[in-house]
Amino acid sequence: MTISPPPAPPAGPLVTERLVLRPVRSGDLPAVTRLWTDPEVRRHLGGPVIDSVIRIRQRRIVGAAGFHAVVRAEDGVVLGLVTVEAAGWGGETEVSYQFLPEHWGRGYAREAVAAAVAGALETGPSVVAVTQEANHRSRRLLEAVGLEHAESFVEWDAHQVLYRRRR
Repeated sequence: MTISPPPAPPAGPLVTERLVLRPVRSGDLPAVTRLWTDPEVRRHLGGPVIDSVIRIRQRRIVGAAGFHAVVRAEDGVVLGLVTVEAAGWGGETEVSYQFLPEHWGRGYAREAVAAAVAGALETGPSVVAVTQEANHRSRRLLEAVGLEHAESFVEWDAHQVLYRRRR
């Protein structure tokens, strides 16, 4: 039996009513670095990333496949980051996201994640996302874009939940 590799994430920018999800550019690094270091953003992600890891990530993320800067279309402000990993959790396409706190509560994350999920489902049979059980805002977002709770487990000394949506 031949096993095919998982499909690649959708290429090119994803455009929604208010947003553009495009590859990360060098000019985005200040905002992306804030995502990695902001204690509020990182509360359910293991805390702020250490400097040595940040430097490595900064060199690797610009133009990297699957990493999307979420940019407000009207003014080009970077709001967050959405990642679509073709061979993520258990080999399924995995979507993850982080947004700067000053942009929370405006529906940007929901809009961006919905676009990423829809794009992933165009090329693959399912998409998953993992969040901490305690991250109620993230759980509501995943449910709002059609993902359903699939399993719970403990990892990184925290209760986690896996959500899934099938095509």
